[in-house]
Order: sequence, then structure tokens, then C-alpha cells
Amino acid sequence: MSLIHINRVSKFFRKGDEKITPLDEAELWIERGEFVSLMGASGTGKSTLLNLIAGIDRPSAGRIIVDDVDITEMSRTKLAAWRARNIGYIFQTHNLIPVLTAYENIELPLLLLPMNRSERQRRVELALTAVDLLNRANHYPRQLSGGQEQRVGIARAIVTDPTVVVADEPTGDLDAETTSQILSLLQRLNVELGTTFLMATHDSEAAAMAGRQLRLDRGRLIEAGERNMAAVPSEVS
Repeated sequence: MSLIHINRVSKFFRKGDEKITPLDEAELWIERGEFVSLMGASGTGKSTLLNLIAGIDRPSAGRIIVDDVDITEMSRTKLAAWRARNIGYIFQTHNLIPVLTAYENIELPLLLLPMNRSERQRRVELALTAVDLLNRANHYPRQLSGGQEQRVGIARAIVTDPTVVVADEPTGDLDAETTSQILSLLQRLNVELGTTFLMATHDSEAAAMAGRQLRLDRGRLIEAGERNMAAVPSEVS
């Protein structure tokens, strides 16, 4: 069975009298250990989909199954606990707390779990090693480069050994050289740790780094190279 199944998921918002539907009966299966990229123009619903999979938001219709668990049926309290155990989130703007060191920023998700200090230390050091920042553990965000800050964000996302890591435009604020380094790091973590990644991006070169590419087209998820037949008008005979 697939690790993630998006089963006819729709999401709509109201803006005055207008109904906005970024996802329209979307279907998606993701296998454990896959690295999947999601392309689409700004406003097409990429972040919406990530937030639904991460349990931050709820669909208007449909079901989301993650590792045999239907997260759409959970209460908010249970969903928060599930998210702490199963989801890592990489943000575009790092979202580091400036008064905390790299070590302390990475440790934050572990404080939500029943774990003693020695186990937290072991995990944080493993995560720092994975992103090649063990020698920056006691540095504050202001003492780090943009690329190093994003590495801290990645370490924070993987420190709980999550079921899936969702990355929302993780290279959007980085220069070309740093972007290449971060994407190579994500690839390496995917291979070496077997971490499942779903990355939203507007950058076609970044998307191509993933093992599988998807795009959002009029609310539907389409594999790279395919056409959304639901969006193609039939020929007039």
C-alpha cells in the first residue's frame, strides 16, 4: 500500500461571492522513500496541498491517508500529536527563532515528544551531522549564511525521523549556487536516510532533481509529460 494516498481531495475557499478551488478531486499516490516534486504557478494550490498532507489544514472533500491512517477523521488534538510524530516541514524563509542557537532550533520538535534529554541530544547531533553543520551547533541564525540557515531548517525537519517531509519552495530565497547545494543535500538525505520528500517549487530545474515530477493543472495533479484530459475540451465532430 502507498505511504500517502490523496483520495478525490477538493479544497475551496470563499472570497466574497467568488469560490476559489485550488484542488478539485485531486488523486495522488506516493510510495515510501520517493522524492516527489510539485510544480505550478503561484496561487495554483501547491502550498494548500502540502498543508493538507501535513495536517495543518483540512480538505473540503475527500480523504487523505498517510501510512494507513486517515488523517481527515482526526480531531484537532489528535492531529497535532500525529503531526509532531510524522511530519517534517521545510519552509522557504527558514522560520528559525533568532534567540535560539542552531542546536536549540533543531531540538524544538523533539520537545513535543516523550523523549529524555540524552535521546534529544543524540538525535540533534545526528541531524546536524547529516546536514554538515555539527561545528555550527552553538551559532545563532544571525551568525549563519542563508544556506546554513536552510540547512538548520532541514535538520529540524528530519530530526524526529518523520514519515514524510514536505518542503515549500525550499530554495526560493537562495542564490543559484546555494540552491544547487540544498537540492543536492535533499537528494542525499532521500537516498541515505530513505526519507520521503514532497517538494513544492516553481523552478523547473529544481523540480527535475526529484525522482518524480508532478504539476498542478486546474486543481488536478498531473504526472510530468501527461495532459489533464479533464481540462481539455473534446473535439467537435
